[in-house]
Amino acid sequence: MRSPDGGPEVPAEVFLAVRDLAKSFGRLGLFRGVSFELSPGEALVVTGRNGSGKSTLVRILCGLLRPTRGSIEYRVGERLVPGRDVKRLVGLVSPDLVLYEELTLLENLRFFARVRGLRRSDRELQTLLTQVGLESEGARRAGTLSTGMRQRLRFAHALLHEPPVLLLDEPTANLDDAGVAMARACMARQRSRGILVVATNNREELELGDQILRLGG
Repeated sequence: MRSPDGGPEVPAEVFLAVRDLAKSFGRLGLFRGVSFELSPGEALVVTGRNGSGKSTLVRILCGLLRPTRGSIEYRVGERLVPGRDVKRLVGLVSPDLVLYEELTLLENLRFFARVRGLRRSDRELQTLLTQVGLESEGARRAGTLSTGMRQRLRFAHALLHEPPVLLLDEPTANLDDAGVAMARACMARQRSRGILVVATNNREELELGDQILRLGG
C-alpha cells in the first residue's frame, strides 16, 4: 500500500483500540463507556437510535472531534501513531463532505489529492471513478450530480489514499441498487486488507460486523 504522499509503502497492519470513550456536549451526554479493539480484516458496525451519537463517534475516530473522556490508539505493528498522523491512515465517507460544485469530478479529486499531499495521475483518478461507477462522469461538474452520484464521489474521495482504516457514516444513504452494490463491494475489499467501521441503522448492514456496537441503549 502506498503512503499518502506517494512515497514508501504504509504497512497495512494497522490496529485500533478504543477504551472507555465518552462524549458530551455541555450537559447532553451522547455515549459513555465505549470500548473495542479492531485488527486488520475486522469490521465494526455502530448502530443506535437517531441522536445516539453514531456520527459523532465516527468523527472522533477520524480525529475531527475530541472525546470528553477515554482514549483512541492507532498502532502500526507495535508503534503508536501520533494523533497528527491519524488522517494518513483513515478514509471517511460522510454526508458532511463538501464537494466543490463548480469543479468537475476529476478536478474535485485532483484538489483533494493535493490537499492530502498525494501524487495521483489523471489515469489513477479515472480508475477510481470507474471503481465507484462514475467512469463516464469525470468531466461533469459536481453541482449537477444527483444525491446518489454525490455519495459515489464521496467514496472515491475516501479511497484516494488506499486507507488501511475506512470509516463509513450511513454509507448507502441515497444510493440505488447499483450504488448499494458498489458500496458493498468497497466494504468487502476493505475487510480483505484493513479495518472497516460502519455507522448505520440499515438492518442488512448489521451483518457486515464482526462486532456490533449499539449506542443509546
